[in-house]
Order: sequence, then C-alpha cells, then structure tokens
Amino acid sequence: MLYQPREWLTQYSGWVQRNAGSVSQIESALRSLNYIIPGRFNEGEILAESYHSSVQLLSLWHDSILLRAVSKLPGMPKIERPLNRYTKYWTVKSKLYRRTAMLLQCIRYTELLWEMAAKRKGERVRWRVVVLIEALKAICRLILLRVTGTRMVVPPLPERDPLPAEDEPVLSFEEEMGLAQVDEADSAYGSASDDRSKGKQRDWTMPRTGLTLPTLPNPSDISNFLMTKVLTADDIKPATALLHTIRGSAHLAEILHILRPVVYAIAMSRSKSKSSWQPWLLGISIELAARQLRAPSASGEGGMLGGRGVRETQLEKEEWDRRGWAMGWWGLRGAFYENVTKGALQSIVENKWMPGLVGGILNDYKYLWEEYHFASADM
Repeated sequence: MLYQPREWLTQYSGWVQRNAGSVSQIESALRSLNYIIPGRFNEGEILAESYHSSVQLLSLWHDSILLRAVSKLPGMPKIERPLNRYTKYWTVKSKLYRRTAMLLQCIRYTELLWEMAAKRKGERVRWRVVVLIEALKAICRLILLRVTGTRMVVPPLPERDPLPAEDEPVLSFEEEMGLAQVDEADSAYGSASDDRSKGKQRDWTMPRTGLTLPTLPNPSDISNFLMTKVLTADDIKPATALLHTIRGSAHLAEILHILRPVVYAIAMSRSKSKSSWQPWLLGISIELAARQLRAPSASGEGGMLGGRGVRETQLEKEEWDRRGWAMGWWGLRGAFYENVTKGALQSIVENKWMPGLVGGILNDYKYLWEEYHFASADM
C-alpha cells in the first residue's frame, strides 16, 4: 500500500504518453475557461487565478512526461525548431539548468497568484512580494546565462513534441528526409503493391528491408511538402551553435534586459502615485538601452557577440523579435496605462466598438491590468 501512489503516478504517466493528443485538447478546453472567469465573482479572483495556475502547472508536468518519452524513442530525432533543439540540449546536459528552468517556469505560472494573496495584507506587503519574485526570476535567468556559457536567455524549456501513435512507425533521420535506400526488388514489388492499393492514404512497409514508403503528397501541395524536407544551416549546426556566446556590450545588454523588471518593480514600489511617469520612463529606458547595446559578432566556438560583422542566428532573431513584440505590454503598465491606455479602453467599452463577448472580456481584464503588476508582465 505504501507504493500505491507511485503506481498511480506511473499509470497516469503511461496514459499521458498514450493519449498525448487528447491531453492537449483537454488542456486547451481547461485554459479556455480562463477567458470567462475574471470579474465574474466579487471575491473570486484568487480562486480564478488558482485554477489558472493549476492548469499551467499540470501542463508543465505533462510536458516533462512527454519530453522523457520522446527522448526514449528509437532512431534519430526528427527535424525540430531551433528553440526546441537548444533547450533540449541544455535540459539533458545540465541538471542545474533543468532545475533552474523548471523553477523559473513554476514562478512565472504562480506569480500573479502570490501577488493577489499578498495584496490582502496591504500594498506594502504586496510590493515586497512583487520585488522578491522579480528578484528570484532575475537570479534564475542569471544562472541560466552562466550555465549556458554566456548565451542570451531564451524561453528555457522546449515546447511539447507530439508522440507518434502506437500504430505509426518511428522513422529514422534518413527515412524522414526521404534518403532511405530502396533496392530494385522492393521497388518493383512496391510499384505493384501501390497499383493494387491506389487511392488508400497509408504508408507501406517493404517486406524484406522493413523500410517504410511514405504516402505521396497532394499534387496541389508539392511546394510545401518539399519545403518540409529542406535542410537549413541551423538544422545541421550543433545545439550550442544556435546561439552565439556574448561579451562586451552584448553581455551588458543581456544583463540589463534581465534586471529591468527588478528595477521597474522597485521604482513602482517607491512611487507615491500610479500616474507618475518616473518608473515607467526608467523601465522603458533600460529596455531600449538593452536593444541598442546588442551588437552581433562572432569568433571561436559558437561565435561570440560583442563586436561587429557576424550575422545573428535564426534563434537569436526569433528571440529579439519576441522581445520586440513584448514591448507592447508597456502600453498596459504604470503611467502610460493610467494616463493614456485606460481612457482609450474605457471609450471602446462604453461605445461598444467591440462585439459583446470581446468587450465583456476586455472589461473584465481591465481590473487585472489596473490592480496587479504581474497581469502585464512579459518576463
């Protein structure tokens, strides 16, 4: 009986691995409830955020289960996004990286809940908790920066990979790229078999070699099919070369980017009014300074950023684009929200420029943006 809970966890992990598609659908259905919960109850904000955090943590647990299952599959892995290749490499290579990344993700999923609980003790306690959480996240990111050999900090955990169905063959790298060798006997046999099974969309396994011939693509979609089989430079680079190591101004830029939320939280905690422009201008100035200081260059293993003349990798471009889009959250923070955005949103809701459901959700979320720091956090 002492091992019964462990057996339940083992059985549940097996069920998640066998039903990865269903698990994703269930999680999506659970997350969709988050759009209608805020503002529906007078004192239900903590309950609603507890529900949201629980779903996120459950999804994180499912990700870890499926990541372990994918790593045990035979054959070489399929072509993956650079972010997944990079983060999987460090997750497997470094126990410190893996534990720090998991801690950082757990903090991000529960930070708003902690702020809501602290606010019930007063504004002073609330801002102490906010500064403490931002400091913990910054420490985690500085550890990741150190562990990875001073490479810029990207989303630290890989996105979920779908597991093949039980009856779906696991292809090797050569089969995935269409490079498998087919001998004359199997080719002839395959042609005859293909004629007999014409019109059936299923793979065929050759009896002697055991290799699998994939289904032919749709004639109207040949270009997209061929693009999925094209190798790029990032597909064959080692994982450590997907991000350059950084030094000089680029290193300073990364540290500024990591410390910016802490500085902004401290400035807001000491501000006497939410409408004061000083914290907002300080925070966005650090953000812009970090973007200005980045200077791509490379030398040595994986390259080194900090000089001039070397192009950014695809993963670096994706991360800087993501950070650029995330700057839009400054429109929902501090003085800019109080003096500019708040009035515009109120006008939109009152004049009913938005459809009823969208306007209602927007009106409900206004309360979060106005009252809580982490409701508009981007890191």
